[in-house]
Amino acid sequence: MPEPQKAAAKKEEKKKEEKKKEEKKVEKKSEKKEVPQDAKEEPPADAAPEDKPAEPEGLFIEKPQHVLVETGKDVSIVTKVDGSQMPAKPTIKWFKGKWLELGIKSGIRFQFKDSYDKEAKVYTFELRIGKVVVGDRGDYRCEITSKDKFDSCSFNIDVEAPRTDEGGNVLQAFKRSGDAKNNVAGELDFSGLLKKREVQVVEEKKKKKKDDEDEFPPEIWELLKGVTKKSEYERIAFQYGITDLRGMLKRLKKVKVEVKKSEAFTKKLDPAYQVDKGHKIKMVLELSNPDLPIKWFKNGQLIKPSSKYVLENVGLKRILTINKCTLADDAAYECLVGEEKCCTELFVKEPPVLIEKGLDDQQVFVGDRVELEVEVSEEGAQVMWMKDGVELTRDTGLKYRFKKDGKKHILIINEASKEDTARYKVMTNGGESKADLVVEDKKLEVLQGIADLTVKATEQAVFKCEVSDEKVTGKWYKNGVEVRPSKRIQISHSGRFHKLVIDDVRPEDEGDYTFIPDGYAISLSAKLNFLEIKVEYVPKQEPPRIHLDTSGKTAENTLIVVAGNKLRLAVPSTGEPAPTVTWLKSDQEFTEKEGRAHIEEQKELSSFVIESAERSDEGKYTIKVVNPVGEDSATLHIKVVDVPDPPEAVRITSVGEDWAVLVWEPPKYDGGQPITGYLMERKKKGSMRWMKLNFEVYTDTTYESTKMIEGVLYEMRVFAVNAIGVSQPSHNTKPFMPIAPTSEPTHLTLEDVTDTTATLKWRPPDRIGAGGIDGYLIEYCREGSDEWIPGNTELVERCGFMVKGLPTGEKLMFRVTSVNIAGHSQPATMAQPVTIREIVQQPKIRLPRQLRQTYIKKVGEQVNLVIPFQGKPRPKVTWKKDGQPLDPKEISVRTSDLDTILFIRSAARHHSGQYELLVQIENMEDKATIKIRIVEKPGPPQAVMVKEVWGFNALVEWEPPKDDGNSEIMGYAIQKADKKTMEWFTVYEHNRLTRCTVSDLIMGNEYYFRVYSENICGLSDSPGVSKNTAFIHKTGIMYKPMDYKEHDFSMAPQILTPLVDRTVVAGYSTALNCAVRGHPKPKVIWMKNKMEIREDPKFLMKNNQGVLTLHIRKPSPFDGGTYSCRAVNNLGEALTECKLEIRGAC
Repeated sequence: MPEPQKAAAKKEEKKKEEKKKEEKKVEKKSEKKEVPQDAKEEPPADAAPEDKPAEPEGLFIEKPQHVLVETGKDVSIVTKVDGSQMPAKPTIKWFKGKWLELGIKSGIRFQFKDSYDKEAKVYTFELRIGKVVVGDRGDYRCEITSKDKFDSCSFNIDVEAPRTDEGGNVLQAFKRSGDAKNNVAGELDFSGLLKKREVQVVEEKKKKKKDDEDEFPPEIWELLKGVTKKSEYERIAFQYGITDLRGMLKRLKKVKVEVKKSEAFTKKLDPAYQVDKGHKIKMVLELSNPDLPIKWFKNGQLIKPSSKYVLENVGLKRILTINKCTLADDAAYECLVGEEKCCTELFVKEPPVLIEKGLDDQQVFVGDRVELEVEVSEEGAQVMWMKDGVELTRDTGLKYRFKKDGKKHILIINEASKEDTARYKVMTNGGESKADLVVEDKKLEVLQGIADLTVKATEQAVFKCEVSDEKVTGKWYKNGVEVRPSKRIQISHSGRFHKLVIDDVRPEDEGDYTFIPDGYAISLSAKLNFLEIKVEYVPKQEPPRIHLDTSGKTAENTLIVVAGNKLRLAVPSTGEPAPTVTWLKSDQEFTEKEGRAHIEEQKELSSFVIESAERSDEGKYTIKVVNPVGEDSATLHIKVVDVPDPPEAVRITSVGEDWAVLVWEPPKYDGGQPITGYLMERKKKGSMRWMKLNFEVYTDTTYESTKMIEGVLYEMRVFAVNAIGVSQPSHNTKPFMPIAPTSEPTHLTLEDVTDTTATLKWRPPDRIGAGGIDGYLIEYCREGSDEWIPGNTELVERCGFMVKGLPTGEKLMFRVTSVNIAGHSQPATMAQPVTIREIVQQPKIRLPRQLRQTYIKKVGEQVNLVIPFQGKPRPKVTWKKDGQPLDPKEISVRTSDLDTILFIRSAARHHSGQYELLVQIENMEDKATIKIRIVEKPGPPQAVMVKEVWGFNALVEWEPPKDDGNSEIMGYAIQKADKKTMEWFTVYEHNRLTRCTVSDLIMGNEYYFRVYSENICGLSDSPGVSKNTAFIHKTGIMYKPMDYKEHDFSMAPQILTPLVDRTVVAGYSTALNCAVRGHPKPKVIWMKNKMEIREDPKFLMKNNQGVLTLHIRKPSPFDGGTYSCRAVNNLGEALTECKLEIRGAC
């Protein structure tokens, strides 16, 4: 085969291989897309062990996974945190990118949930994003914070376009060509398949490129193109939520856009500003021309100067200051200069909203209106309402309404139902509050039942009952048939009372009467007995007789009446002539005709009436009838029953994390009926709403209340119940707080041990809780024994204690327990036993640095030297002064186990000297020497004399003082005074010599001089005055010309030290130096690049005794060049030059 043909064949084979590779890649991509999202890929059989998932580290048990989701669908991110490592519930934050925090203000699409598994001690947090858009693509971060612990992890959310069915079935491409109907016939069209795959790949690339272009809005690209500083890229990315900053910069680099230089602005506003609510913000820009007119706009509205908006002009700078920013200032701002604009955006950050008054627990009935009210620290703040962990929104239903009233936020529930029983929570960005709502069915209580009546013909029968609800209506029935009002029958309803009145009672009115309240399954019944009067012939003489059977026992003759009800003892009697009736109460005659208890007399009928029965009405009642023929009597016993007294001695005996045990004593008076049980209620302290703890009566006198919130103060009370009703509430318990014992103390260590003591130290528990810590209990036991002996009789508040009275030589174990109102915590025990034996430590004095030199104090001051040392057992400390023991009357010494103190209350000169400190343990010792000098003011100088006077000058000499005050003489102060006025004026201060020349004296005056000596304490109290005077004569002043020829110092300028080339960093001030000599004094001219430097504030020129300095303040690259210094006088000039190079900052 010829070579050209072989080459062509090889090229065709290569093309075919490339097509096959592209086909395989396309098939793999399609297979990946067809795999469902929830499906788990099985690892290959030969996978290396490194591919296995790593064990969780840090606080995360399960970290968020990377997610691929389609546009428009919901996505849920779940993470689990180990709760056993944290004493309290952790705080979680979700971030998009580096800075953008996701929270309540991020929008409705972002929802956050959390739950806690108490058994597994695992917190579960969930982030749900609804209807995902392309802008949600990017990197995310989750941060967990709990006191001193912190952990974070990152994950990625990738968003793809919705999937279509086009090209989804790869087998459709494998169709045989030809017209044959049989599937076996024809040939497979592989070329068509490859062409179709190539078209699909090209379309996918175009689509991806288009998605990338549409990822950022066009206004962002316009901002990016105008950026001149690198730091502004990060600001724009933070403002618009762009997480792929590197990809954005790569794309921006490809777009070649010429940045137009602004003619009006030399420095524009930042793309965005941020300020806290209530603070002020300044927006600064610079103009190229100070005469250009400028206007500021907010959201398109012109801003006028006021106390709120302050407009300032400082040189080329234009400043807009906004004072006391509010949420209304969160807007877009624009600066207009001519036809050019400069825009920015201000973000006002709200401070955390705190809850000032939390929610209260409530207990209501079905159908009631419920208002849950909370008060926050800011007006118009945003809050979130939750029911059993589920957020309540306006879309939840018409049942829930949200109301704002200033700082108050109210959740209103119309017509509450049992489904509304739950724990409600309100959350702000600075706190939360919880409360329980209990909804129960309505119950109607019967306060007074219907009593049976026995009436005679033509009399009036009144049935009366009382229920607990004033709004309840009802119906009356007679023998099951509803009673209708008529002329004789009246039905009335007044408040809680319902009455049925029957006038002119007839025999047909006898029967069972029932009252049934509407809507309640209860009924009240009573019987009406009709008393017939039979007319019989009675002899004229008939002994009296009481028609009442009282032949039974006391229990049978006892009438029971409920306290507050009306009692009528109607006793018929007969006799001829009519007998006289007498009533006795407890063997004492009762004759009252009016009042609460009174007697009503009728023909052949006597009634003892008690309008409202009380306990004092109990007792024996006797009726006697007497006429001339004889007498009769009957005895009845009245028993008044009532609701019981409140329970007594109500108290809390123990509390836990969310529970408390309530104990009480039965009431002293049971109301005449046995106690059937008790009802309990509780409330938060300060609240007025009580919540029932039981709906069925509780028979025991000990009750455990649960489901309380730790750290909240509660109060509880108890009601007693008998057959009559419910007692008044008992006294409230003392406020108590559900708390749990703390965790065990940490880092228990042994600090010191002696023959009989051991000093322990520890740190507070990791979890303390709301109960705090009352103190610590220290115990010890011998090794191998289980008998723990208390080491302290009272609780120790600090984290350290010395256990005393320990047996010498024994090996002991120690443990520490924290105690609070909830009880004892788990003990912290030392890992190894401790041998109680003194450890010998060599004595050593740790002399402070200030005492290593001579210690100087003034006379009368205190001397207090604290010198620490170490050594075991306690060393013997000895002080000496100049080899002699100290005088305890003048010098006090106090020594402890760790230091010794030398104290002199008022120092004197004789306390100066060399002090020796000796610390000794057996044959070991350590010494230290301390020099103390007590100083005071010196005495006056001696022998002050005027030695010589010439012209207007006088020479004064003196001798040092006899007493230097125990300190070196530092100098002298000399004063002069005219003999005429004797007013003293200071001539010299701090003169170190013992002589001085006083000049500028006035001719014709006579002067005295005095001298003060000075040391470290100051000037002497008295001066040394000159014994003679200095007189300045008027005559004899002659000018004597000099006998020598004056030297001519004239010379041309000469450079002594030339300028040196320098290289400096931009922004750092520098100086150029040189030295020049010449007479007369030459004129100095500084030049830059042959141009004279005149009055420029950037340059500062100095001349100090011929040393010339040019200071350059914060030079820039433009300040580089050739600098020269020229010195000129009448005799000539001199020039020196140097090069200054300005290097840019790194």
